[in-house]
Amino acid sequence: MGDRFIRFLFRAIVATVAMAALPLMAEAGPERVAFPVGYSADFILYAKIDQAKKKRIRFMYSNRKVGPDGAMPDGSVVIMEDHEAALAEDGTPKTTADGRLIATEKIRNIFVMEKRAGWGDAYPEATRNGDWEYAWFQADGAVKPGKTMEKCFACHKKQAAQDYMFTNEMLAKAQ
Repeated sequence: MGDRFIRFLFRAIVATVAMAALPLMAEAGPERVAFPVGYSADFILYAKIDQAKKKRIRFMYSNRKVGPDGAMPDGSVVIMEDHEAALAEDGTPKTTADGRLIATEKIRNIFVMEKRAGWGDAYPEATRNGDWEYAWFQADGAVKPGKTMEKCFACHKKQAAQDYMFTNEMLAKAQ
């Protein structure tokens, strides 16, 4: 076999592998995460996190409990729902007697992370967060336009030892 044939064969193999990987790459992304209708009634509300500087309260929901190994099981959906804080006339957040922010009904954002077996395979190791995928929704359940999840992946990557979550301990205590 000549060099020309070997180069042709090599290019054909590379092209075949690349074409086979395209469906995997196309499947990755926030479009895999469906808006979890009814989550506020059906999921566990396990934490409310005050963020005074951003004048918001984050309501944390989950459909599953933390496993005995500290990881979330396949099929887990975790929601971070941002509520605006009630404001005093001077623009500072109102607080309860014990110093907690008072949430309004106005929801700014709904962030969803969902874990499904094999979802992480579509990402390179440098990006992958186990089998978690992320999505950003508006209060009405529509996908937040023009938003990407790179910041979610980068931030949660630091939490690999806690199954890429910041609130495992809070969820475990709420169970």
